[in-house]
Order: sequence, then C-alpha cells, then structure tokens
Amino acid sequence: MTLLALRKEIRKKANPQKAKLLQGFFKTGKGQYGEGDIFLGLMVPIQREIVKKYQLLPLVDIQKLLNSKIHEERLIALLILVSQFKRGDMQKCEVIFKFYLKNAKNINNWDLVDLTAPNIVGQFLMDKDRKILYKLAKSQNLWEKRIAVLSTFTFIKYGQFKDALKIAEILLNDSHDLIHKAVGWMLREIGKRNFAVEDKFLKKYYKIMPRTMLRYAIEKFPEKKRKKYLKK
Repeated sequence: MTLLALRKEIRKKANPQKAKLLQGFFKTGKGQYGEGDIFLGLMVPIQREIVKKYQLLPLVDIQKLLNSKIHEERLIALLILVSQFKRGDMQKCEVIFKFYLKNAKNINNWDLVDLTAPNIVGQFLMDKDRKILYKLAKSQNLWEKRIAVLSTFTFIKYGQFKDALKIAEILLNDSHDLIHKAVGWMLREIGKRNFAVEDKFLKKYYKIMPRTMLRYAIEKFPEKKRKKYLKK
C-alpha cells in the first residue's frame, strides 16, 4: 500500500460537485481562514475507509501528504497518525506527538484540528506536563490556538477541567470566531459533566466574553437561564 496508490485512490473517489460545496463551507475564498485550500469532494466516511487500508504508511510519506494543498490528503494523513498513535507504544506515541506539533502549520482548517488534536495531543498529555498547551494558546497562529483548546476535550472527558478553563481565560479576548466557537464548545462540554463548574466560570466572565463564545457555552442550558445570560 504505497503513497502513489493512496493518491490514485483519493482521485478515483473525487466528487467535483461535493468539492465545490466543501470549498464554500470551509471558507477557502480570498481573505478567508481556509484561503487556498483545495478539496476533491471526498466525505469523511470515505476517507476513513482509505485510512484503514493505508494505516501503516511511514512518516516520510505522511509528511508528503501533510505538505499537500489538497485538504483530503492532509486529513487522511492526520487520521493515519491517529490510528498509529492508538496502536503505538510509548516511544511511538511520543514520536507522533512531536511530529504532529511540528506540522501545526499544515493542520490548517478546523476539521483537521477537531478530528485529531484530542486523540493525539490531548491523549499524549493525559499523564504529562501540559505547559505546551499554554504556549500554543498564546501563539499568533490560529490553528495552534485551536489545537490548544481542542486538546483539552480529552481531559474534560475524564473530568479534568482546570486546563480547559485556564486556556479559556487566556483566549477570552481573542479576535477570531473559530476560537470563540471552540472555547464555547469546551465550556459546554464541561457543563454537561458539571454544570456548577461551567456556571461559575460564566458568572465571572460572561460580560466580557465574545457573544459567539457565550452562545456556544450556554446552548444546552435551560431556556430560562439561557435567556437570562443573553439579556445580561
């Protein structure tokens, strides 16, 4: 199962009609966050089927895919990394973790981050120092910041909220809508598990957090409480 064969399979399953829709959905126009990203029109389930066949692809070939301008090639490369991480020993997982962060510039759309950061960065850091996430949260790079936020999803699932809340504080004044949505989403996930923790955070910061962040955070609140926050 070679890189050449993988690329041939991707192109064989291309769908121009869906590609056009995806290029609009992922904001690939001039000046938009996904400017220049090229789609071939493969939906995620089809890409996951390809990943199963090529999950033993070496890092040197995964790097070539990550350097590609084609969105599906980058996502397939990242999903292969997730698969290898899940099956790897401690040494292999560390190699993939470092490789992933080294390629942050290529993990440059929200789905690429969301489908992989919790499963690699978050999972690797479960029993380790997490200071790298704070460095990423303070980055000037949009995608590094989103990696920092989404990586905390893993911790949240295990009932560990501290890092997610601290990173949310760091990003309260961020200017980008994709960060507002990501932080609000993580706050909502905390609330699903411990409503009091989320509510306490919101009472402290709701007046200064971006409106989109607040809306995402309170999406699952009881209607009366949700409207109360929005009115304030």
